[in-house]
Amino acid sequence: MPGYKGHLAGGLFFAVMGLVGVSLLGWLTLDPITAAGLTGFCLMGALFPDVDTDSKGQNLYYMVLAVVDLGLILREHYVWAAWLGLLAMFPAMGSHRGWTHSWWAMLVVPLPILLIPAFVVGIEAARGFVPFYAAFCAGYFSHLLLDGEFR
Repeated sequence: MPGYKGHLAGGLFFAVMGLVGVSLLGWLTLDPITAAGLTGFCLMGALFPDVDTDSKGQNLYYMVLAVVDLGLILREHYVWAAWLGLLAMFPAMGSHRGWTHSWWAMLVVPLPILLIPAFVVGIEAARGFVPFYAAFCAGYFSHLLLDGEFR
């Protein structure tokens, strides 16, 4: 089982291959900011399954969540900051290699990436978040694949 560096490398590989693939197929026109954002979501997905254990990956993941939460608080989006804090606690409620290492979690965990924009701005506008959902799922898949969950 790779450590956080191996999972980040796997997530980066999936991100680059995904970006190249969607570009070559003409599915998405990428600017550097969007490509960086999609790569970030893929890397977060690659780290997520191990946030249920004390690790460097967990520390990195929660550092990013803390920065996002602080940004929400500074912008006075207290309800969203509270939801983020609540959802961030869920991985601690299971055992390591429990629900966070399942194929269904790979699809369910990133659903807020689609559902929150759909709820806030409407379904039509939320379609722009589908690539970010897919990027997180791809990173998550890379983690499960590297951990041998699909044997």
